[in-house]
Amino acid sequence: MKRYGKKDMVVVLGSPTSESAEVFARTLTEGDPSWVGPLAGVALGLPVYHVLEPEIKGQIDPQVYREQVSIMESVLDVEAVIQAVSSVRGSLGL
Repeated sequence: MKRYGKKDMVVVLGSPTSESAEVFARTLTEGDPSWVGPLAGVALGLPVYHVLEPEIKGQIDPQVYREQVSIMESVLDVEAVIQAVSSVRGSLGL
C-alpha cells in the first residue's frame, strides 16, 4: 500500500458464501472483526469486490471467465454474495 496507495488498489474476492465474503471484505476494510488476526484493529479501507460482480466480470477476458469462474455461478447464491460485499463497500462509502 505504501508504494501505490489505497486509491490505486482494489481487492477481488472469490469467497463461496455471502458470510465468508462479508468477513473477508470487513477484514480488508475495517480490520479483522474477530480481533484475533494480524489485521485486528487495522482499518485498511480498501475497496473490495467479488469476482462475480459485474464491475469485475466485465474486465476479465470472457473465455478466461468461462473457464475459471462461470461454473461457480451455477452453484453459488450469486446475489447474496454480491450483496454482502457491496453492502460492506456501501457502509464505508467506498
